[in-house]
Amino acid sequence: MSAETTEPAITLYRLQACPYCERVVRKLQEYDLPYRSRFVEPMHSDRNVVKRISGKRTVPAIVDEETGVTMSESANIVEYLDDTYGRRGDE
Repeated sequence: MSAETTEPAITLYRLQACPYCERVVRKLQEYDLPYRSRFVEPMHSDRNVVKRISGKRTVPAIVDEETGVTMSESANIVEYLDDTYGRRGDE
């Protein structure tokens, strides 16, 4: 009974010790959402993998394969997570 067999729908692109990234991590944990962390290059100019997925080199960035959403900016991501996953039990 291994839950490891399927990849999480959400991938978080982040930096070590980034307060904006940690804000997103806390929100993912709050909703008990499985996610995969991808740590990116510290040098802004080297973050080509993030640019390819989100169009920007900024982190945090997420890809949610369940909804098809890709976005960056921690405030936007937190709002998206609240809107998408936070109200599941409210209705």
